[in-house]
Amino acid sequence: MKRIVVLVSGNGSNLQAILDACQQGRIAGSVAAVFSNKAAAFGLERARDAGVPGHALAASQFADREAFDRQLMLEIDAYAPDLVVLAGYMRILSPAFVQHYAGRMLNIHPSLLPKYPGLHTHRQAIENGDNEHGTSVHFVTEELDGGPVILQAKVPVFAEDSEEDVAARVQHQEHAIYPLAIGWFLNGRLTMRDDAAWLDDQPLPAEGHAFE
Repeated sequence: MKRIVVLVSGNGSNLQAILDACQQGRIAGSVAAVFSNKAAAFGLERARDAGVPGHALAASQFADREAFDRQLMLEIDAYAPDLVVLAGYMRILSPAFVQHYAGRMLNIHPSLLPKYPGLHTHRQAIENGDNEHGTSVHFVTEELDGGPVILQAKVPVFAEDSEEDVAARVQHQEHAIYPLAIGWFLNGRLTMRDDAAWLDDQPLPAEGHAFE
């Protein structure tokens, strides 16, 4: 059974989608552990409810980002994961951490990358008058939200939308596409090669595989 370690900072709704997909057999693997940089993250409660070990590390206990990430790597590696999944993990990762899990760490970002890396993506989409927005699953590299895109899902943006409206629409799509991409990886269909995402031995286009 393939093993997944998930990193969260908050509510953990994508973690829940992954836990559900594992339980339903849509992902050929299981969540071995969940880590958070916030002890109060509801994602840790979701983990415990599912019988999965949940761990919190506080940045205040460490001298710097590198020291924090070294300890996090040690604790993650104790679970021997096949894949590390960022699910709303809100810390910038050190280069050493990214390199350690290169090619086996995924993230989901609430925009149609390369548009709107970083924070407040829904606000930017609304302020710029976009009529289309979405979410992207990508491999993690040292460039923030800049790794090869695997899969994207689009949602409409309407003139009367609030950030909350757009966020809800995007999150609904995230819960569909993240388990799908994780399943591809654990089944051996998805790899990162030559700074590109490959599915079934074919390089994916820059925008990844379109989710219909």
